[in-house]
Amino acid sequence: MQSAELKRLFAPFESSAQTFDSSGTREKIEALFGPSAEVKMCCPFGTLSGPSAFFDTCYSPLLQAMPDLERRDMIVLAGSTPEGQEWIGCMGNYMGTFVAPFLDIPPTGRLAHMRYHEFFRIEDGRVTEMQAIWDIPELMMQAGAWPMAPQLGAYLCTPAPMSGDGLSIFGDGQATFDHVVAMLEDLCRHPAEPDPKVMQLEKYWHPSFNWYGPAGIGTARGISGFRNWHQIPFLRAMPDRKLDAMGDLMSHWVAEGDYVCETGWPNMRLTLSGDGWMGIAPAGKEVLLRSLDFWRMEDGLIRENWVLVDLLDLYAQLGVDVFARLREFNKARNLGQISVPSGLGT
Repeated sequence: MQSAELKRLFAPFESSAQTFDSSGTREKIEALFGPSAEVKMCCPFGTLSGPSAFFDTCYSPLLQAMPDLERRDMIVLAGSTPEGQEWIGCMGNYMGTFVAPFLDIPPTGRLAHMRYHEFFRIEDGRVTEMQAIWDIPELMMQAGAWPMAPQLGAYLCTPAPMSGDGLSIFGDGQATFDHVVAMLEDLCRHPAEPDPKVMQLEKYWHPSFNWYGPAGIGTARGISGFRNWHQIPFLRAMPDRKLDAMGDLMSHWVAEGDYVCETGWPNMRLTLSGDGWMGIAPAGKEVLLRSLDFWRMEDGLIRENWVLVDLLDLYAQLGVDVFARLREFNKARNLGQISVPSGLGT
């Protein structure tokens, strides 16, 4: 199927989820997904089988917490990977009034946002596999309930592409794909080659690029912001990181026009041997990371990069139950449902 056909296939679910009529959206999901589709969700949901399990396990509690839930796509890419698989990749924000607990996160009674990166593999017109990260720590932070270390990068509601074309992407993306893969290969030359200049960041990145990291890491601007608020502590903690193609892990890439996206479950293998990243002690333990990413190029350079990593799964691999800490951290708070007054009474 061509990109436009894949996007038309996805459109009924996309349209329904914008306002999330519960029964209508469930119907669209069941029509889009194969009956035994493998749904690989971020921690704490795990891997689910079929559309009903996906809706009941993930969307039902989110809809209870945010009855006016909206799904706002900001980037949609679709096409064939270099291996010949068909994938659709989406980046956006779930938004709604947070009036009841979600995964024991205390409600705020106010509009809340949670970024998502969701990827769907299509076979014979149905979704047979989904890989998705919801930025659950982002909700914890809005509730003042994040029980882990403060992030170094800026905290913000992740924006859409500044070019405004995230939902109308088309065209050959080979040049974008080649540029991003070459950038990643050069990144991985350091620290095996000790001079950080071998990464050649100026060759690949726009001087004013935005790097939108997950909550827990945060957003950085420009090369100095990227180095200081993400890259330096990341490499200090895990200097042996490698591209998936250098090992036995697998990523799926789709490129259109000035955009490219990647998903892998997992797609990075690293050893947490040093100190300084997100306040985590050097455990000397190998970990696997799920990183689902989108890039946009402008004038031949990377202008924006949206990155989500399943940080809650990383903590779990290290024996840290973030949700248990969340409950300890917030046990004195009222976790009941919030009723927001209409404002018309006295």
